[in-house]
Amino acid sequence: MTLAPETTDLKVQLRLEDGWFTVCDLRLLIPGRGVAALLPDGRQAALFRDRAGRTYGIDNRDPFTGAAVLSRGLTGTHQGRPFVASPLLKQRFDLLSGQCLDDETVRVAAYDVRSTA
Repeated sequence: MTLAPETTDLKVQLRLEDGWFTVCDLRLLIPGRGVAALLPDGRQAALFRDRAGRTYGIDNRDPFTGAAVLSRGLTGTHQGRPFVASPLLKQRFDLLSGQCLDDETVRVAAYDVRSTA
């Protein structure tokens, strides 16, 4: 039997230095849209879910402007890799690695993400 994520009580968790941290219910992640989450150390993570149901987590702070806005960016793919484009200056960040696709010297933190009951 297969259950749609929207009908389950799955939680999204990020792997932090001291273990897994529960961020939100999976049903709150709408494919193609980001959500910002406050982490225990005061930083923010940007969480995304794609149309295939895969989840991603990167730092929410745009390193070019210092603003916590990446969760509001537009998502897409480049050469098969998912990315988010900053809503401010439009630099693209790989959602798997955090690498900036437009400036190889810049990257944001990327988090391992899992869904669990």
